[in-house]
Amino acid sequence: MADVFDVLSHDHEEVKQILADLERGPTKATGATEPQLAERKKLTDRLIIEESKHEAVEEEYFWPAVQKMMPDGDRLAGEATGQEQEGKVVLDKLGKLDASDSEFEALLARFIAAGRGHMAYEETRVWPGLRGVLSAADAHELGEKLVKGKDIAPTRPHPNIPPRPGILKAAGPAAAAADRLRDAATGRGKD
Repeated sequence: MADVFDVLSHDHEEVKQILADLERGPTKATGATEPQLAERKKLTDRLIIEESKHEAVEEEYFWPAVQKMMPDGDRLAGEATGQEQEGKVVLDKLGKLDASDSEFEALLARFIAAGRGHMAYEETRVWPGLRGVLSAADAHELGEKLVKGKDIAPTRPHPNIPPRPGILKAAGPAAAAADRLRDAATGRGKD
């Protein structure tokens, strides 16, 4: 089983690839066809699904570990979850738009910049310190929680659910179940 850093690194690489694909376009402004715009929307939906699951399990398991294990964990986690909440607001709006909508590209560009900044924050400011205080066994246990949690995590952003573990444990399963029903009914996330 992979440790927490392997799991998070894999997630980050997957998201970075999606962001790069989205940056390459094509877009409505560059003359994308309707089928190309439909593919762009599908790729954006995939981004939203992956980010929603990733952030949900981070907020439930990873950030509490940072708070508990690191001397400045409260500050680091607070800054990161603030970034994540802002990202959820953008993703929530983005998920309601088609790739042909005028606001779509501006929101996407905003998320891409913020998403890259957030991943860099985690990778350079949080992970090195946590590596120094987390045992190998704890790192593997935390990685396992993240992997298992993603299987049942929400697939849509829920910016109105506070990023607190107790609230997430209570509200998360209901939100995830509703998300999965909506996804099944609409075919969202299916290739």
